[in-house]
Amino acid sequence: MPDFSVSARPSRLPVLTRAAGRALLHALPTVVGVILLSFFLMQAIPGDAADVIAAESGSATADSMAATRKHFGLDLPMLQQLGNYLHHLLRLDLGLSPRYNTPVVDLIASRIGNTALLMSTALGAALLAGLVLGTVMATFVGRWPDRILSLAALLLYSTPGFWLGLMAIILLSVQLGWLPPGGVGTLGGDAHGLAHVLDVARHLVLPTLALAGFYVAIFARLTRASMLEVSRQDFVRTARAKGLAPLAVTLRHILRNALMPVLTVAGLNFGTLLGGAVVVETVFSWPGLGRLAYESVMARDYVVLMGILILSSLLVIVANIVVDLAQTALDPRVRSR
Repeated sequence: MPDFSVSARPSRLPVLTRAAGRALLHALPTVVGVILLSFFLMQAIPGDAADVIAAESGSATADSMAATRKHFGLDLPMLQQLGNYLHHLLRLDLGLSPRYNTPVVDLIASRIGNTALLMSTALGAALLAGLVLGTVMATFVGRWPDRILSLAALLLYSTPGFWLGLMAIILLSVQLGWLPPGGVGTLGGDAHGLAHVLDVARHLVLPTLALAGFYVAIFARLTRASMLEVSRQDFVRTARAKGLAPLAVTLRHILRNALMPVLTVAGLNFGTLLGGAVVVETVFSWPGLGRLAYESVMARDYVVLMGILILSSLLVIVANIVVDLAQTALDPRVRSR
């Protein structure tokens, strides 16, 4: 007889390790491609940081601009600049910002926490709201709750995030005074402990709403479609025939098996979520990587922008690896491949 003991079952750990190794191996060419493509595109853009510094000073001369370019290596040939950048990158050195005269690593480290907080909150809120709304829509398919929520999802999907953010500022901050209009904390505030956490949370509400609205619509519609497809499967009819409660059938059998497409799309949309943070952080003066990227573009500070692009590509790759590992852990069919 076959052995069905626990020791005979294949462990998930080797499967997850192999999946992570394959994903990292495939990610290496992607990172190299992002570095090379970003570098050559930025070299093709006219102007550099020396031009912006000279314009802001108002008294720059040709000699001072030449000295600035020489100091930051902007006067070197393109391939030599690329070689120097890759040499420093191998030592985990992202260079020195001409605009801030600060190491790029320090600039990114000072902003990444705020962006991570905003993105994780927005993605978590979008997933939670999308799953709840999608479940309601699938449960009452064809009836008035489904139609009202489908219309609301369509409106959220078609509304730009920056417009939603501006309207939220006007209504909830200017008119009603419920929430602060921007920033990450009260200016001049000296709150500590729980008071500081609550202050940051109040400033986080509006950016989260603006960033999550579009993805709530995507996850809600996808959850609805996936649940309707799963509800037609034989195992769902069997569960209902056994007399299980409708709520138990929906949560334990339908929703659980409908999560795979939602997780996949969440991983694929991580990059667009990071791109949307640029606009939202600018609208709400949120001091994160998105706002730093915008300021770097305006200042022609391409060294900082390169560092942000490299980090962003790594974050997207890590997010997709996490989604792949979650699928491998949840779906036995994926583990058997």
